[in-house]
Amino acid sequence: MTDALEFPPTILNHVSVGTNDYASARDFYDQVMAALGAQRLFEHPGAAAYGRQFPEFWLQTPINGKPATVGNGCHVGFFAYNKAQVDAFYAAALAAGGNDDGAPGPRPDYGPEYYGCFVRDLDGNKIEATFWDMSVSKS
Repeated sequence: MTDALEFPPTILNHVSVGTNDYASARDFYDQVMAALGAQRLFEHPGAAAYGRQFPEFWLQTPINGKPATVGNGCHVGFFAYNKAQVDAFYAAALAAGGNDDGAPGPRPDYGPEYYGCFVRDLDGNKIEATFWDMSVSKS
């Protein structure tokens, strides 16, 4: 068994979303990821990887050369450290040209600990920032 500190506390290695305007989408994610304390860690022609320590979220033009499309029902959720980061993520996304798809706030249907927001990026991909306030369940 390996030391858990060697690996990030997530079960996902990475998630990728496609874009049809790489430069604009990269600028959008540079702003949005900064609100969560993440940054662009790698960049290759037509692809950028973001994370806090590891490249967990990739933005790229489709490798097959066909247009990027949005998956209905699919979204990418990012961990926030607190409610303020969720709010900052939402504000950064709207300021960078994203569209509101659910303002920051609690979602009781997701559990009393959940606080999050949903936005659409420049290509229409649904992204979310979530803070799980575990102190709520201890009250």
